[in-house]
Amino acid sequence: MPKWKRTLVLILLTAMVIPPIVFSAWAWVTLHYVYARGERAGYIQKISRKGWICKTWEGELAMVNLPGAMPEIFSFTVRDEGVAHQVETQVGQRVSLTYEQHKGLPGTMFGDTEYFIVRISSVTDLGRTSH
Repeated sequence: MPKWKRTLVLILLTAMVIPPIVFSAWAWVTLHYVYARGERAGYIQKISRKGWICKTWEGELAMVNLPGAMPEIFSFTVRDEGVAHQVETQVGQRVSLTYEQHKGLPGTMFGDTEYFIVRISSVTDLGRTSH
C-alpha cells in the first residue's frame, strides 16, 4: 500500500475514533462534576417524562416569595426514577428540593436543564421538613 494511502487511512480512523472519545470524556466529567448544590422550596407544578429517544423526567417548581406576587418558576430534571416518583406524589404540595447543578452538559439527552434533583422533602405549615 502506498504511503499516502496509509496516511489517509490513519487520518480517517483517527477522525472516527477521537471525537467519540472526547465526547464521552466531556459527558462523564460534566455529569460527575457538581458546579453547585442547593435547595429550593415551593410548590411542584408539574413533572413529566419526555423525550424522543432519551427519556428524562422534567418538572417545574413555583417559588412564591410574597403573597400575591408572581411565582418564579424553577425548571429541573430528575435522573433517579425513585426520586421522580416521589416528586410525582407531591405535585401541588409545598416541598423542598435538593439539587445539584451540572454546567456544560452536551446537548439535552441528559435533561433539559442543568439542575438535577437528588432529594425531595415535604414542607409542613410550620416550615419544618420531613423526608
